[in-house]
Amino acid sequence: MEADSSLLSSEMELQQQEELYQQLLLQTMGKMQSENPRDSRVIRPQPGLCVKTFTLPDKRKVFVNICQSAAVPPPPPLSKEALVELLESEDPTGYRVPMSIGEAHTEVDNNSQGCTAYDVVISEEFFQKCQKDPLFQQFLIAVSLEGLENKYNLELSRDWKVLKNRKFLGSVNEQNIRTKSKPVIQEIDPKDTRTAPEPAKRPEFCLLVEPPVGDPEFLIAEIQLPGVASSLSLVLDLGEDRLVLNVRPSLFHLDCFIPFFIDQEDSVAQYNTNTQILTVTMPVVSS
Repeated sequence: MEADSSLLSSEMELQQQEELYQQLLLQTMGKMQSENPRDSRVIRPQPGLCVKTFTLPDKRKVFVNICQSAAVPPPPPLSKEALVELLESEDPTGYRVPMSIGEAHTEVDNNSQGCTAYDVVISEEFFQKCQKDPLFQQFLIAVSLEGLENKYNLELSRDWKVLKNRKFLGSVNEQNIRTKSKPVIQEIDPKDTRTAPEPAKRPEFCLLVEPPVGDPEFLIAEIQLPGVASSLSLVLDLGEDRLVLNVRPSLFHLDCFIPFFIDQEDSVAQYNTNTQILTVTMPVVSS
């Protein structure tokens, strides 16, 4: 009885994909990409508003300086009606506001007491929009507090207060924001031919969480790029909660927000020219 060669080939491809997937996880867990340089840009944000709150349960005073800069990209367009629907939905975390969160710095309040301050920088365009509508301002403060909690493992009170006569506590410091973070794309079986139809299309992709149950440790993006013969045409940028992929010249374009904060420096990407699938393995920053 002869074996079906097509079934054997399919089983071998599945085994190869599984081995590749495990290899990516091992590379990420071993921090093999930790020494990759990151493109960044130094900016001096403009003061916006200062929010006073406190940590829980110890009630230590905290000030949040919400700043603005044109260097930070705005979030996707959002109407007031859409914001209301978002806040009433079961999962409002699907809408992400790009922000740069600085390190804690010690300051002195009006009572000459020591306190902790954080600087959060958002898009100048989105900040101005939030200043015109109280609902948007409350949303902005809420996502800023949530960003601080996720990054520094804090619990902040939602009994906050916006200071009327102060836009910033302390002095405005420069921030180093990441403009590009490109994981090294390793190539399997490179070919010289490639196609480039126009206009750019949004590729099909899926996001997988590892492990599937419990606290996520890795987020794996599998992006289908039919017709792309070489990784040389791929430009991949990762932000804290954003993935941007461009395939030159204008073949594919993907810009999506990620449902978790990720570690860009230790992320790993690999393009398989046989399956024409780009796999990006991103460690999830524990909250």
